[in-house]
Amino acid sequence: METKEEIRQYVWNYLTENKLGRFPFPLTKRIPNFKGAEKAAHFVTAMPEYKNAKTIKVNPDAPQLPIRAQILRDGKTLLVPTPRLRAGFIMVKPEWVPPGEERKAASLTHIKSYGKEISLPDMPRIDLFFVGSVALHRDGRRIGKGEGYADREYAIIRELGNPDVPVIGTVHSAQVVDVDVPKDAFDLVVDWIATEEELIQTNTPYKKPNGIKWELVTEQEMEEMPVLRDVWEITKGQK
Repeated sequence: METKEEIRQYVWNYLTENKLGRFPFPLTKRIPNFKGAEKAAHFVTAMPEYKNAKTIKVNPDAPQLPIRAQILRDGKTLLVPTPRLRAGFIMVKPEWVPPGEERKAASLTHIKSYGKEISLPDMPRIDLFFVGSVALHRDGRRIGKGEGYADREYAIIRELGNPDVPVIGTVHSAQVVDVDVPKDAFDLVVDWIATEEELIQTNTPYKKPNGIKWELVTEQEMEEMPVLRDVWEITKGQK
């Protein structure tokens, strides 16, 4: 079995060599911004799960900018995690964004001008959850850039009582791999994959995290990601 890092390197190299990515460069060490991200976002907007969702969490990476902007255009509330989850999440309500400024409001550069950081107790129920990925398998297994934030974000909302919700990954079709993807117990899986060519239902046999595996959280991670300590205090009643 190939390692996660070997699969990442293969995908990054393939996208680079075949010019399937776009700014920011290099594509390595990040969620690659793939050509066709707008088409992938368009596929998602036709889904009943999307149409019925009121609040949607989307990762802050460049290839998911089209879906973040569309969420605001469609009158839905957008939640975006802050860098390294240091300050939790930023919420942007559609009524806070003047018409025509949705893309600007959904960009990392300007999102704080339109939205606000919210405390964990003020988190609304999330109905749909988008993740950035380096590679996805058709059965839902996922490889991110290796820092584990998407896994943690989903575990956090579940720990806070959010029900299990659909998870969608938008990637280039070249990022959908056939190799046997390693999976750890804390890894998040996706229910849907949207590419520039199609929408794929994974029917994944794997369960998503239903909370934080506290036995795996180190004191250093608690310091680097204060939101984890906040979740612990809220859920364990140790304030």
